Amino acid sequence: MSTTVGIAGITGKFARELAAALLKYPNVTIKGYCRDPSKVPQSLSSKVSLVKGDAFDAPAIRSFAAGCDVVVCCYLGDNKLMIDGQKLLIDACAAEGIPRYVASDWCLDYTKLELGRLFPKDPMIHIKAYLDAQDKVKGVHILVGMFTDVFFSPAFGTFDSASATFKYWGTGDEIWEGSTYQNAAEHTAAVCVDKDAVGVLRLVGGRATFREIAESFGKVYGVKPKLECQGSLDDLFKRMHELRKTNPQNFFAYLFLFFQYYMAEGSTMVGPELDNDRYPQVKPVSFEDYFKAVPREKLVGAYSNVGRDV
Repeated sequence: MSTTVGIAGITGKFARELAAALLKYPNVTIKGYCRDPSKVPQSLSSKVSLVKGDAFDAPAIRSFAAGCDVVVCCYLGDNKLMIDGQKLLIDACAAEGIPRYVASDWCLDYTKLELGRLFPKDPMIHIKAYLDAQDKVKGVHILVGMFTDVFFSPAFGTFDSASATFKYWGTGDEIWEGSTYQNAAEHTAAVCVDKDAVGVLRLVGGRATFREIAESFGKVYGVKPKLECQGSLDDLFKRMHELRKTNPQNFFAYLFLFFQYYMAEGSTMVGPELDNDRYPQVKPVSFEDYFKAVPREKLVGAYSNVGRDV
């Protein structure tokens, strides 16, 4: 049975990885939606159909949704895009009789958070509530932990490549959950072709403590890493809120501290009970697996290269 998957925001990093994963399924066709089809690489554009339009062009969005079996939102942006933009996609799905909508989630378990605690995830909370109230469209919410690729980017602040230092808050024994972009895309593709997949799905590549991640690094690369404690989780909580209160416009000074806190604090764990076994065709990629696949010198730049080889 064939499946037509609509990908909104197909020019993005994750969307490209998802398209590549979907194209491995023989009976899948892809419709892409974006503002500028010329930004879709030729290697991909020749294999998908594209609809041009922006996130708030309701007629174009409805034309894009028409004929799909499932629509996946790969938007990434401000609250207006992530809330109002997604609502337009959901409304189009309802109008066109599209049974499933995969929300732009791929993160820790935000369903356990109240609004305002991890503010970048507030749009996800709003969209889940909007989908829960639908009677024609079923919501699909894929939780993957954090993106492993981001863990090693300089901006995230947990890894210094030059000194092979892992920097953490807390004890270092807190469990972190992560999935690579590619692995999350593979799981999402499997969900798209599984017509019974609805609701919250917990699909995580790997779970390990901060110390275990550093240990795997040393094992794979043959370099003994350093571990640097930056303070307690209470210290982190105070620091991130202090920075946000003092200079809220300096978004990136505190954004990743919020993510570090909620990754380590434990209340937003996706596991330990996961849905990975539902899709045996997808091999979960642990932190150690990731190290084996990525040369040490390319770790810090891996995030920037996501989706480039599609």
